[in-house]
Amino acid sequence: MPTLDYLDFDYSEDEDGNACWDALACVPPQRWPALIAEVEQLLRWCQRQGAPSPLEDGGLWDVELQAHSEGPGNTPIAVYWQDDQLHGAQPLPQALQQSSQPITLALTLSASTSFSDALQAHWQLRQDDDY
Repeated sequence: MPTLDYLDFDYSEDEDGNACWDALACVPPQRWPALIAEVEQLLRWCQRQGAPSPLEDGGLWDVELQAHSEGPGNTPIAVYWQDDQLHGAQPLPQALQQSSQPITLALTLSASTSFSDALQAHWQLRQDDDY
């Protein structure tokens, strides 16, 4: 079974019973490539289950990504999943590569019940009642 070293998910449900898996990871610039590799691995698995699409349109899953540096200026990094690829993540802008400021990535997976069950089983995710 694959493991996740950077992404630590919290689980919640909307009023329709759809799942929401939120993860937040904060890494120094030198660990960014490893975090991005993990995100790509996860999203490629998701893609094999079907293309992302809004749940309200009948999709099985959808994803939202946000990233930014934590230093002065809070520099945003435009990261997005499209056409089976993660875009905007590599390489980091030169100023961020040379910075010691951490970079934060937020990932939200919205999922139908069946997709959420498969995601949970494959990635050994937990649904804690505390969320």
